[in-house]
Amino acid sequence: MQYRQFGSLDWKVSALGFGAMRLPVLSDDHSKINEPEAMKMMRHAIDAGVNYVDTAYTYHQEQSEHFVGKVLKDGYREKVRLATKMPCWLINEKADFDHYLEEQMNRLDVDQLDFYLLHALNKKQWQKCQELGVVSWAEKRMSEGLFNHFCFSFHDEYPVFEAIVQAYDNWAMAQIQYNYVDVNYQAGRKGLKLAADRGLAVVVMEPLRGGRIAKNPPPASVARMWEKSDRNWSPAAWAFHWLWDQPEVSTALSGMSKMIEVEENLETASGSTVEKLTAEDHALIEKVREVYFSLAPIPCTECEYCLPCPSGVAIPRIFNIYNDSVAYEAWNNGRNSYNEFIKAEARADKCVECGECEEACPQNIKIMDWLARAHEMLAKPKE
Repeated sequence: MQYRQFGSLDWKVSALGFGAMRLPVLSDDHSKINEPEAMKMMRHAIDAGVNYVDTAYTYHQEQSEHFVGKVLKDGYREKVRLATKMPCWLINEKADFDHYLEEQMNRLDVDQLDFYLLHALNKKQWQKCQELGVVSWAEKRMSEGLFNHFCFSFHDEYPVFEAIVQAYDNWAMAQIQYNYVDVNYQAGRKGLKLAADRGLAVVVMEPLRGGRIAKNPPPASVARMWEKSDRNWSPAAWAFHWLWDQPEVSTALSGMSKMIEVEENLETASGSTVEKLTAEDHALIEKVREVYFSLAPIPCTECEYCLPCPSGVAIPRIFNIYNDSVAYEAWNNGRNSYNEFIKAEARADKCVECGECEEACPQNIKIMDWLARAHEMLAKPKE
């Protein structure tokens, strides 16, 4: 495992971090983690040198923290730095800060957190937290030893990111969505450099864009482009090496759901270095980026913040089917998946346009419009 400087802290983080948002599940139910398999995966990664574990209040329908607490028994807590996140959208009054922190520490069964993040900050949530005095609250709780470092994860436009970074001098870390497709999206590269210049560690989420840029690409486009390189890298390895090539990136989180993904990512991380990529590599990635922009029309990363839908609509699964149908020009496969594997009561036409999903979506997707379009295209009979 390779290690990198974590901002201004006197500590080095593994190039690969383990994100506990996409663990293996039972019967396609994300509230039911396949604990034996997930336990083997996470402990294997830690044994191989991963020293950063990331979870949050809502992951796996509020089951992730409970499970991570189990993983970190038997001496594993001492091997890692642990991060979890306050669900800012559920905060309504100042007392809620303590309510959620206490609940999360109980779930994780720990006396102290290493990193405590304000989760999915946007302009609205940051303003609310500021009005409730979140910074003074956090400093008091840190002085009491409940957590060591105050941080935030981010989903909004760059000016909001800049304002948050500059609003508090003692942020330890910012977590941003960043990959070779989303170079200028949300905080983007500009935010990455701003945070690093101010001494913040930068933890990257969605390095594979929800797994989409790790999949075997359409043979007529991206696959042929990767084949032009002498590098014997998988699409996922290309994505990770692009990140690790940049010194401002502290660690890249991966939400791994299979042991083979853990093994592959560990191997890739073991060869990670700054400035590994050549000018030819960067030129190739730029061309691949341009192709991807034309392939997947809905920028969904399957983070599941839109769930549970009050009407039971399977929003991320529907968007995944629609995007793959477009990207791979596989409408018959998409229609088969939609009509055979999405229950009638969970299809897009059951949306009542309440708008809760759009309020929660960190990608600011026009979910209701896209659901209508997806149903129009996918409900058709196979051709």
